[in-house]
Amino acid sequence: MRFCELREKEVVNLCNCRRLGCVADIILDLCQGCVQAIIVPGPCKVCGLFGCDSEYVIPFECIKKVGPDIILVEICEENFLKRCKEC
Repeated sequence: MRFCELREKEVVNLCNCRRLGCVADIILDLCQGCVQAIIVPGPCKVCGLFGCDSEYVIPFECIKKVGPDIILVEICEENFLKRCKEC
């Protein structure tokens, strides 16, 4: 699967059936040639006007299913929500 196809998929948390958003980036292990994690933008500030200051870094092990339209993950959102480095 190409990254451009992965970016079109919406990420849904199986623990609470909440939509997290779409894949924004991936973390690759270049030595082994595999995906280590996907990055999904976190909750936005005031009505989405001022962008996001955090992101979900979801390890590949937490991905349960990749379907034609969505990616199902199983995470405790508080544990995987990280502040953006540029913020």
